Amino acid sequence: MSALLDARRIGMTFRNGDELTEVLKGVDLTLEPGELAALLGASGSGKSTLLSIVGLLLKPTAGTITIGGERVDGLSDVKRAEFRNQRLGFIFQFHHLLPDFTATENVAFPAAAPAGGISPVMRRRARDLLARVGLADRLDFPATRLSGGQKQRVAIARALMNKPELILADEPTGSLDRVAAEQVLDLMREVNREDKATFLICTHDEHVAARCTRRITLKDGSVETV
Repeated sequence: MSALLDARRIGMTFRNGDELTEVLKGVDLTLEPGELAALLGASGSGKSTLLSIVGLLLKPTAGTITIGGERVDGLSDVKRAEFRNQRLGFIFQFHHLLPDFTATENVAFPAAAPAGGISPVMRRRARDLLARVGLADRLDFPATRLSGGQKQRVAIARALMNKPELILADEPTGSLDRVAAEQVLDLMREVNREDKATFLICTHDEHVAARCTRRITLKDGSVETV
């Protein structure tokens, strides 16, 4: 089976004036289709930077990235944005919902934004996804009326909207209480199991890592254990 993600010799150096800071040092990372992997590391280890690079939000200073058989590290900014929208899903710690939009509108946004509006097909899919994550009674609620756990479930539904090949989650339970965090973890595991969706979850929480099927640890910008 071909790897879904194949990142090779990833390096990242940030410049601040004359000062250079090397954050990633030749990182190799592969994910097979259907994996549920935790990316661990202390603050400053480079895990958020690596997640941003894999998500095409940052360009590495060295290395190659192939996702779904397509080399993506050399894509133009326009093509990177298209790839992110069509083939990647994102779940953030603070969900980043649009506060003036309903739950349905937030979920549909990844498909609706490029199309210039929400079609009936998009709306049906968004509402079906919300029902799946347990929010059938919150379809038309504005984001401001949802609890933290509900907002994160909307974010998971939004990440699934375009049927992505890879879902990247950055501390997805970091802002939640333990009960809500467990519900979100259960939901991600269910999506991974039933949809064969591939997840890379950036976390510092050992409990989250224990619920994943694989651990990848970064230390001082390099992979320590896989």
